[in-house]
Amino acid sequence: MKKELIWSKALETSRKAVNSGAVIPLDTIKYKNNHDNCDYELRFLNSPIPKYLIEYGPKNNPFIPWDSRLEIQPINDKHTLILNKYPVQIGHMLLITNIWKAQNGWLNIDDFRAIVDVDNDTTGLWFFNSSKEAGASQPHRHFQLLRRHTNESICPRYKWFCSLLNNKNNINSLISHCISIKARVKDINSQANGLYKSYKSMAVSMGLGEIGKINKPRKAYNLLITSEWIALITREKDISNGFSINALGFAGYFLGTKKSNINYLIKFGPEEILKDVVEKLDKREANLQY
Repeated sequence: MKKELIWSKALETSRKAVNSGAVIPLDTIKYKNNHDNCDYELRFLNSPIPKYLIEYGPKNNPFIPWDSRLEIQPINDKHTLILNKYPVQIGHMLLITNIWKAQNGWLNIDDFRAIVDVDNDTTGLWFFNSSKEAGASQPHRHFQLLRRHTNESICPRYKWFCSLLNNKNNINSLISHCISIKARVKDINSQANGLYKSYKSMAVSMGLGEIGKINKPRKAYNLLITSEWIALITREKDISNGFSINALGFAGYFLGTKKSNINYLIKFGPEEILKDVVEKLDKREANLQY
């Protein structure tokens, strides 16, 4: 049983930040799906689209300095945990680097040590968007955490990812070719090194390149991290059928706006949306031969 001191502090900080206007929760309505085995969650956005969903660039970096009203706590001398300013879920956390690190650069062992430091107290669904094409809203390095209770479902497509981990060759999927997934190391003293080792291995196998040999990854990508596995997804673009897709789309979370083709998602399911934003199989194979 984790202590969840960070989660308690995140909730208290959220309460104060909402009252001060530092946090502006998004007003959404959850779509009620009658299917028992639905593998996505659809929410409709009622409030205006925040700027971070439609703008990208280094002109206004919200993390240097970060708003002190959003700060939960320092994690080490290189990272700080803050609140997402525009959360769908209260307590949505961002793990940011204290100094400028590029979102589209290589991650390092310090990043994974910080993740594990948080994870050992408060865990859930971690995700990372490497660039605009992967759904990133800011170019300053940040990881995101949606806290989950021990008995709570991690995400709508969690079982799908577990099946991919255990039996990849037999998965009938439109997107499995662009996903690499590895089990997490269980030894508490080796978790950070294990995550970093998996990250480096997946980067090579998925054609991102090799750390130390090129300056930054060759492709846009997402990461999803749970207590059981880490998954890397290669990307080509961030929009499909009017949906803005980041790592949460692959986890099964969709935020619908007036531009979104809601009926297409409901009729055909998430993979028909996701297949349009991932790296195509023939292109990935060509890049691996390069």
